[in-house]
Amino acid sequence: MHPDVSADLSELDTTLRTVESVLDVEELRRRIDELEHQAADPELWNDQEHAQQVTSQLSHSQAELRRVEELRSRLDDMPVLYELAEDEGADAIADADAERHSLREDIAAMEVKTMLSGEYDERDALVNIRSGAGGVDAADWAEMLMRMYIRWAEKHGYGVEVYDTSYAEEAGIKSATFAVKAPYSYGTLSVEMGTHRLVRISPFDNQGRR
Repeated sequence: MHPDVSADLSELDTTLRTVESVLDVEELRRRIDELEHQAADPELWNDQEHAQQVTSQLSHSQAELRRVEELRSRLDDMPVLYELAEDEGADAIADADAERHSLREDIAAMEVKTMLSGEYDERDALVNIRSGAGGVDAADWAEMLMRMYIRWAEKHGYGVEVYDTSYAEEAGIKSATFAVKAPYSYGTLSVEMGTHRLVRISPFDNQGRR
């Protein structure tokens, strides 16, 4: 196996181990057993609201365990896949590379979902942008931010729905409200809350001053 491939697989293993640690896979299995026991109780549905909570938690926990177990199985199979591919030739190695790249993306996605574990993190995001004091420059900057976030969402294949845009008199916008519709949009974008300032750097100042 090429050293670069080996190093990449080692890095993926480290990331996946972090995910497994955060999820606490053994505790997850124990929780699933407990929920399955509750779900098997014939009296569970005497309280429909509680029953729905139990079945929803069970379904979510089982899906999480399946995802992380599938990733671990795929990663553990990679050395064997490359060993066989090296015997078969270039096409097989290309297929192994494609699987490795796909696995990297899936592990990265799982890492994001694992780290975003807040109450609302997995929901869609409602984004509101308002220009601050600063006249035309502030309004223009607000529109630049709106375009930036919408292009970011579209680049990742996320749905975007613009609800309202209030344009400034000369250029830019006074405010805009739009939704980013994709799993974990709220958790991903919540770190963007706050004031965003535009700092202009003179191209003629080699010290990077304004």
